[in-house]
Amino acid sequence: MSKISKMFKVSSSSSSSSRPTSSSGSSSRSKHRSRSGPSPQEAINRLRETEAMLTKKQEYLESRIEQELTIAKKNGTKNKRAALQALKRKKRFEQQLTQIDGTLSTIEFQREALENATTNTEVLKNMGYAAKAIKEVHQNIDLDKIDSLMQDITEQQEVAQEISDAISKPFGDQFDEDELLAELAELEQEELEESMKNMDRLPSAPTTKLPSTRPSHRATSKKRVEDDHDMKRLAAWAS
Repeated sequence: MSKISKMFKVSSSSSSSSRPTSSSGSSSRSKHRSRSGPSPQEAINRLRETEAMLTKKQEYLESRIEQELTIAKKNGTKNKRAALQALKRKKRFEQQLTQIDGTLSTIEFQREALENATTNTEVLKNMGYAAKAIKEVHQNIDLDKIDSLMQDITEQQEVAQEISDAISKPFGDQFDEDELLAELAELEQEELEESMKNMDRLPSAPTTKLPSTRPSHRATSKKRVEDDHDMKRLAAWAS
């Protein structure tokens, strides 16, 4: 047990013994408050304030370390005693800075753990609230009534399907589509056979060679002479 804890124990025991017995009501109220403890948010705020305070102390120590280092460099050759004193102060500041770093790490870990615990508590609280709401809703539901309702819905759907089938059923004569297709195929076959017979009755093509329609050279020359004669007569008449 450390000396500090012993001192706290001694001071607490002496203070409790020095209190009068007439303040039993106030002491019981203070005990009640200490048992209840601070709220999680209050504790988180306190830890954040402590972190801010230690961060400022860090900045102060870092600036002091720089100052002492500057003094040691300045008096290194001129005043050895002042330089050594500056280095000693620098070492003390560095030790304090190391302690504050460790303290900040512990406080940060504690604050994060408290924040996570607070978040988990709030989540669980909301989940329990939702579970109660679901339970309240389910209390007003009868499973037997649900089964009966689903059976009624199924029956009504079947009735609706029967009505739809009855309405969509065609009226009048009904014929087998396969028979109609077979009859149509027979008619097409008969028409094809009839067309083949008509093709057999057509006259055959002539085998003799037809005369050529191209005019002969003699007829062409005679026509050309007659045209020249007519042109001469027309020229004579014109003159």
